[in-house]
Amino acid sequence: MTEYVYRFGGGVSEGGQDKNLLGGKGANLDGMAGIGLPVPPGFTISTAMCTRYYEEGERFPDELRPQVTLGLHHIETVTGKKFGNPADPLLVSVRSGARVSMPGMMDTVLNLGLNDATVEGLAAVSNDARFAWDSYRRFVQMYADVVLGLDHGSFEEALDVAKEDRGYTLDTELEADDLRALVAEYKSLVEKLWGKPFPQDVHDQLWGAVGAVFGSWQSERAKVYRRINSIPGDWGTAVNVQAMVFGNMGETSATGVAFTRNPSTGERAYYGEFLINAQGEDVVAGIRTPQYLTKSAREAARAKPASMEEALPETYTELARVFDLLETHYRDMQDIEFTVQQGKLWMLQTRSGKRTAKAALKIAVDMAEEGLITRDEAVARVDPSALDQLLHPTLDPAAIRDVIVTGLPASPGAASGAAVFDSATAENRAALGEPVILIRTETSPEDISGMHAAKGILTARGGMTSHAAVVARGMGRPCVSGAGGLSIDAKARTAKAGGRTINEGDLITIDGSSGEVMAGHVATVQPELAGDFATLMVWADGVRRMRVRANAETPEDARVAREFGAEGIGLCRTEHMFFDAARISAVREMILAENEAGRRVALAKLLPEQRKDFAELFEVMAGLPVTIRLLDPPLHEFLPHEDAEFETVAAAAGVPIETLKRRAAELHEFNPMLGHRGCRLGVTFPEIYEMQARAIFEAALMLDVAPVPEIMIPLVATKRELELMKAVVDKAAEAVFAEAGRRIEYLVGTMIELPRAALRAGEIAEAAQFFSFGTNDLTQTTLGVSRDDAARFLGAYVDQGIYARDPFVSIDVEGVGELVQLAADRGRATRPDIKLGICGEHGGDPSSIAFCEQVGLDYVSASPYRVPIARLAAAQSALAAKV
Repeated sequence: MTEYVYRFGGGVSEGGQDKNLLGGKGANLDGMAGIGLPVPPGFTISTAMCTRYYEEGERFPDELRPQVTLGLHHIETVTGKKFGNPADPLLVSVRSGARVSMPGMMDTVLNLGLNDATVEGLAAVSNDARFAWDSYRRFVQMYADVVLGLDHGSFEEALDVAKEDRGYTLDTELEADDLRALVAEYKSLVEKLWGKPFPQDVHDQLWGAVGAVFGSWQSERAKVYRRINSIPGDWGTAVNVQAMVFGNMGETSATGVAFTRNPSTGERAYYGEFLINAQGEDVVAGIRTPQYLTKSAREAARAKPASMEEALPETYTELARVFDLLETHYRDMQDIEFTVQQGKLWMLQTRSGKRTAKAALKIAVDMAEEGLITRDEAVARVDPSALDQLLHPTLDPAAIRDVIVTGLPASPGAASGAAVFDSATAENRAALGEPVILIRTETSPEDISGMHAAKGILTARGGMTSHAAVVARGMGRPCVSGAGGLSIDAKARTAKAGGRTINEGDLITIDGSSGEVMAGHVATVQPELAGDFATLMVWADGVRRMRVRANAETPEDARVAREFGAEGIGLCRTEHMFFDAARISAVREMILAENEAGRRVALAKLLPEQRKDFAELFEVMAGLPVTIRLLDPPLHEFLPHEDAEFETVAAAAGVPIETLKRRAAELHEFNPMLGHRGCRLGVTFPEIYEMQARAIFEAALMLDVAPVPEIMIPLVATKRELELMKAVVDKAAEAVFAEAGRRIEYLVGTMIELPRAALRAGEIAEAAQFFSFGTNDLTQTTLGVSRDDAARFLGAYVDQGIYARDPFVSIDVEGVGELVQLAADRGRATRPDIKLGICGEHGGDPSSIAFCEQVGLDYVSASPYRVPIARLAAAQSALAAKV
């Protein structure tokens, strides 16, 4: 019989801390139990059961039931309580636990095991009727939402009415009789909305909750989160069933969330929040305003409510000891959930905490310098994609700020955008290219798509560890939470604060580092990538094998790339130079010419402009390699499309408008991506490539220290195409060298972006000195999918497991990747010293970079702002290759 259930706590630790089997939460509960920390006893149903649950049509196999019974018996033995016993009931929590943290994406049920009989027993044994009925109220509400799928708002409304009727503000003001009446109303709501009474059999409750937690793995919000964070859908989640401990048993009880270091800054200081007389969801849901963990944090925030350090000093001291023990044991900053039940500390969870990029860098560097981890481990610890948070402008401290309201600085960074009040609007407006700020009273897991689409998030409620804060930090989005002065009217689509109104569409700016919300757009400044960033990059550069270049064709982009550590240009797209307003008329004149002589007249006008372009790039790159792709797009892209444009161009070119329209019609293509473009232009109009080659060589000879230009012929499918174009380049080179009286070295190669080119790479390498894999087009031509149109359906393809990730974001290793590997092998077989690189968007994707390391490419080329990401990813790939 397959083992699906693994016990922990009470001196037992059965799972071996295997995250693949137990999920992250289960593995760490097992680990904490193993080192003797106070962990409530429980058991984990493994991730393998999640897979089987769906294979069996969302049913549990008979062999699981006796294993769960043994798991319950373990909890009963350790606690001395009996599940369903009306005199002294055992209550349990049922929580999810995927291999990697997915905060708020899946479901949890607390206080399970309460019914009309056991609530009386809980009241008697605890000598606290209010606590018992409050726990029952919470359970009915949570079970109705999570397991029965009933409208959460109906129960919230009933709670609000109960408080209003009694003149109360806080849930904690409700007394035992109030809560008893509220439970009765909740049960009536269940029967009305569900059509059946609330389940009283505790075993039915348990199996319902376990099924709901497994079921939440396939919830829409979980699918979106997995897609955003590249988490495979076949991993599944584990389910953890654990004895309840109660933070809502009076003033000596509490619940909290804490980090062993500051997750926003990386500072080595305890960071967190807690609530007295509360349960865990109260902290993260923003229902009550949490209190600070430490006295220093409270004083820095000028907050009045006592910190845990002040209110529960002995428990805080024990908690601090546990913090240090866990950080030393796991050798990483920990995110911890804990409960204090009548003065007794219980550890409910630990995991490697999500952190901002700034914090990740500081923690990694600090831990290496503290000797807790090695420098190589520090390099491996930082998520390369997270560096994107550091590589963009922040608010100019000297800029005028029209502050509307201030909240908590929940996730650093700054963003400006149009105010929107729901996730659907955020997605729709962002899809049109408009930056938006999502404003919510508090976010929920259903907001995940809108949060991802938004440039920043603003909430009126919630603390530094609320759903909005945690998810925003993980996404790298600026977030201001707990802006208590903000009153949001979601129906009217407005927010008010201090007598001012924010209407939907109004431009606002949020600063996730200060908590300020400002009217209008605030100026920004460029980041300074020094300190911990520079230190880690030096360590990364010391271990990586692949070089990192940039995709750039302007001096500005080239300078940014150099500042970010680029070691040359891997792709200069010359067509971008042709679109410049000062030279587009000459380009159009060339296209409109009826013969070669006419084209050469127009090209002569473009030559000095191209020469200037290349000279500026060579100067910025200061002797580093520069790969220049000759003209690639079809000519019709340079012609006008609207009547008004035709009139303007015809007048400027001095030709009849009918002639211009006729020429545009002649150049029209039904499928231009596969049409008259790339080397096909060079074959039919070789004078274009001749002019570009001459401009490159003349520019190179203008410098005292000549570069080594790498001239790339695009869209080659055959060796003969490359031979013809290489001959054009070589002829231009010889002419320029003869005129200048000196020579320079140069390379001629091609972009491998067609399946045929990959297959025939061995013979193409006879003429090519380098290959640059253009994986944008190679993906399109291999999959038969248009990158521009794929967004309509690729999300569904990823959700249904057809592709693990969007193949235009992360390389399709099995298809496109096999062509890259084949071309590299065949190219090397012909020319062992052939230079191999990649210049598609995949060149800045860490997963794709790992693949490039496996293939043995010499370099990757990424957009300027992704160069540091590529440097770190290349280092991590080199380290992984050593293992």
